[in-house]
Amino acid sequence: MPSVIFPGPEGRLEGRFSPPRRPRAPVAMILHPHPHGGGTMNERITQHLYKTFVDRGFATLRFNFRGVGRSQGSFDNGIGELSDAASALDWVQSIHPESQTTWVAGVSFGALIGMQLLMRRPEIRGFISVSAPASMYDFTFLAPCPASGIFIHGAQDTVVPPASVTKLVEKLRQQKHITIHHDEIPRANHFFENEMEDLGRSIDNYLNFRLDPSCPIR
Repeated sequence: MPSVIFPGPEGRLEGRFSPPRRPRAPVAMILHPHPHGGGTMNERITQHLYKTFVDRGFATLRFNFRGVGRSQGSFDNGIGELSDAASALDWVQSIHPESQTTWVAGVSFGALIGMQLLMRRPEIRGFISVSAPASMYDFTFLAPCPASGIFIHGAQDTVVPPASVTKLVEKLRQQKHITIHHDEIPRANHFFENEMEDLGRSIDNYLNFRLDPSCPIR
């Protein structure tokens, strides 16, 4: 999993990149939780998502937002971080231009940035949002949501009440031409401290479904 440095809007960005195993392999970009809460690309759910996509042969990148680790710049309340994510995707596409499909997966704050990026990049065809901060940020920008995906949340999350994610999912499910899955993990808190196995199973089950050649969602 080689360390990489690539240009961002405010200077260099630090990441870990796993090249694809085959030509035309899809891209996956993994976005970490809020920097002010200790979020980095080495946070364990972020690492788990990274490894999951690497194991499935994706060209996979996780990186530190500005001001985190060796990434230059300073926290910008989500605005600059969205620009970082766009630059990161540009960089992956520059070295793997034959890919036609991209997935984005984010944890907490990273889920917010991932969904915002989804609205701006039509090549993103799937998403995984873990602990999406639906009670903290306005997700009405998903109008309409352009791709299918899954929201995974802990039933015992005291940071973001599960009901706020359920409400968001119900709203998105009213839209046509996409399919939104929702998996609420019993006993899990915001960071799945004791329920990583269940989280991993949820992620794998969804990817098995979406990546099956017979899957109707594309």
